[in-house]
Amino acid sequence: MQTDQKEFKKILFPIDFSEPTKKIIPYVLTMADKFGAEVHILFVSSTVEHFKSIYVPHPAVNSFEKEIAEGAKRKIDEYTEDNFPPKQQPIKAVRLGDPADEIIKYVEENAIDLAIVGTHARKGLERIIYGSVARSVFERSKIPIMVINPYLL
Repeated sequence: MQTDQKEFKKILFPIDFSEPTKKIIPYVLTMADKFGAEVHILFVSSTVEHFKSIYVPHPAVNSFEKEIAEGAKRKIDEYTEDNFPPKQQPIKAVRLGDPADEIIKYVEENAIDLAIVGTHARKGLERIIYGSVARSVFERSKIPIMVINPYLL
């Protein structure tokens, strides 16, 4: 019996800069090393589009979103420098929008083979309010998703 083996050449690791997310990095590095894959780090900040509906001027909202993106780019540089070995520095990206939507788009646009996603293990009201990015990505993705709960590590 012959089985087709799959290789992962591009691995996406969406982050939110939380401390627990750092516990997932060894898994990302192990998978990248095993498959000789490049790692992509993606941070998605929600937009503040809803403020436009409460009479906050569009230029003010746009300026604020630009500042968020610039700050996130600086933060992602620090994050990768502090948490990834020099020889395994990832490709970095920052996007504004719905996190699950932007993760799915990034996967498609960059031919990602595997995504390693952390979960916050939210329950009850917190899950209703914030939803589950990991679950949404898992349900909508056309690629394999490795979901890791960093709180159990």
